[in-house]
Amino acid sequence: MEPSQSALIVPIPEAEPAVGRFRASLDRAASWGVPAHVTVLYPFLPPERIDEAVLAMVRDIVAAVPRFDVSLAHVDWFGDTVVWLAPQPDHLFRDLTAAVWRRFPEAPPYAGAYSEVVPHLTIGDDAARPVLENAAEAVSAHLPIRAAVDVVRLITGTPDRVPWCTVCDFPLGTSSGTPSSR
Repeated sequence: MEPSQSALIVPIPEAEPAVGRFRASLDRAASWGVPAHVTVLYPFLPPERIDEAVLAMVRDIVAAVPRFDVSLAHVDWFGDTVVWLAPQPDHLFRDLTAAVWRRFPEAPPYAGAYSEVVPHLTIGDDAARPVLENAAEAVSAHLPIRAAVDVVRLITGTPDRVPWCTVCDFPLGTSSGTPSSR
């Protein structure tokens, strides 16, 4: 089966030890093989529209953003149904989303479902509130989680199908004009 969707994400492997076991049962994307991440743009373009020119445009957008460090320091909620980690600072994720969306206006974040895009790393969603509260409490014991953000990953797949695959990683630019050791 050919993939039907694509997404641009920032993988946060440093969060896996804290959130992995909860995401495995509480976040559908984890069952698709999608790692712990902060979304830059989902859905992105249909996979059949992604060619070398699109890849070059995304590469240029991402390279214009310097690498940065992030801290996942507190748990937050969207209503009673989604528990997530809040990255700080979050404005750099917002800037990445805005820059990609400006270049690809046909791909609004979350298909335009929300008036504000809130950068987040999902722990779990659409489970009973006590289950999500248990996950939130357990993850909180591991905070803060610090991570270096140095790549945006393009993934493709079909929802509810395993696995989603990495198409390519786009490195962020260097900070202070010097190459990163990562």
